[in-house]
Formats: sequence, structure tokens, C-alpha cells
Amino acid sequence: MQKVTKDTIIMDVLKINPDTAQFFMAIGMHCLGCPSASGESIEMACAVHGVDANELVDKINNFIENN
Repeated sequence: MQKVTKDTIIMDVLKINPDTAQFFMAIGMHCLGCPSASGESIEMACAVHGVDANELVDKINNFIENN
């Protein structure tokens, strides 16, 4: 199983499990197909959206592990 980190690019997370999109949508990142998502890390997106990157990474990894 692949684990994501704060440095993982959002598009790579979506390739691991497309259903993780819900976590990005929940923080207000509705443009998952835009160029920013293709090159932006989780940490960078969280900084822009005012979200704790470690918390989001934990949620995503738990979801990937259990689905």
C-alpha cells in the first residue's frame, strides 16, 4: 500500500485512489483537474486553504488503508 506525505502531489494521490477527491473537495479545493492540482503538493494546497497538512494526510492515509 502506498502512503502519502505532505510532499505528495495531489494528482498522485488521486491516481492512488480517486475516491480521495472528497477530502480535497472538503477543504475547498474544487478544481482537482486544474494545473495547480497537477503540480501542487498536499502541503502547498493546505497552506492556501488554511488546513493542517498533517491532519489531512492522516485522513487520506486512513482512507486509503481501509478502502
